[in-house]
Amino acid sequence: MRAIWKGALTFGLVNVPVKVYSATEDHDVSLHQVHAADGGRIRYQRICEIDGEVVPYAEIDKAYDDGERTVVLTSDDLASLPSERSREIEVVEFVPSEQIDLLTLDRAYYLEPDSASPKAYVLLRKTLEQTDRTAVVRFSLRQKTRLAALRVRGDVLVLQTLLWADEVREAAFPGLDAPVKISEKELELSASLVESFSSDFDPDEFVDEYQKELRTLIEAKLEQGDALDTSETFGDREEADTGGEVIDLMAALRASVERSRAARGESTAKPAAAEDPKPAAKKPAAKSADKTAEKAPAKKSTAKTPAKKATKKAS
Repeated sequence: MRAIWKGALTFGLVNVPVKVYSATEDHDVSLHQVHAADGGRIRYQRICEIDGEVVPYAEIDKAYDDGERTVVLTSDDLASLPSERSREIEVVEFVPSEQIDLLTLDRAYYLEPDSASPKAYVLLRKTLEQTDRTAVVRFSLRQKTRLAALRVRGDVLVLQTLLWADEVREAAFPGLDAPVKISEKELELSASLVESFSSDFDPDEFVDEYQKELRTLIEAKLEQGDALDTSETFGDREEADTGGEVIDLMAALRASVERSRAARGESTAKPAAAEDPKPAAKKPAAKSADKTAEKAPAKKSTAKTPAKKATKKAS
């Protein structure tokens, strides 16, 4: 795993240097969009609505729009915010673990001790275990102030971000306000049904059936030869993005094609000489060659050499 953030846990005068790692990962099969007709990759471009140009990511800033005015915020502007510069995970309070609403739990991160001695880290972990408390902490990550729950999972401290109170919607459903009468018999039968399904939860017993079937489908298509050569699905843009050597090769190929077309255009400009070599010694033929030599530089400078040869033959 690669650390995504480094800082320090602070509570009171205790300072615990830590590294932060993402605790979860996506196992979904990676899919992309293609043109149904030929399998070509579909690309999305960031286009400026004023000049119509494709904008490199490095030249993109963020902005706030209130409907009438737009305020542009550069990377330097955002980095100047005090909370963004902070490298502390500040413990705000310790609360009973059951008071953390599961609905507010968001992304989870592992914390690794980042000091020569992990004593402070282990002390905090044991304290949380013995008191059955969860630490509510506040910190900044990726240009956002976060509220999080700090708890213990095995021997590791886990930081789990929390949604802010105003990010959780109220469940206001009129249908729940209607009076409903439940008999004792119905409640007893329902409890019996729950008991028949009762078990200890083991997450390893469950698999993502859709992803499993999707992988099976992909493997079957590969075995049947129902696939395209990946290089055939890339256009010029994809090749140009892969490195300088490909760009130089494409430029050389295009230049070669242009020279070839220029050469073919010159030979078709003097059909009389091609049909009968004898008239080439006549003056009209020389004039035609001179005209060709004058026009050739406008198309391509490489066309001068064949024009001089025609002039020498004419003389």
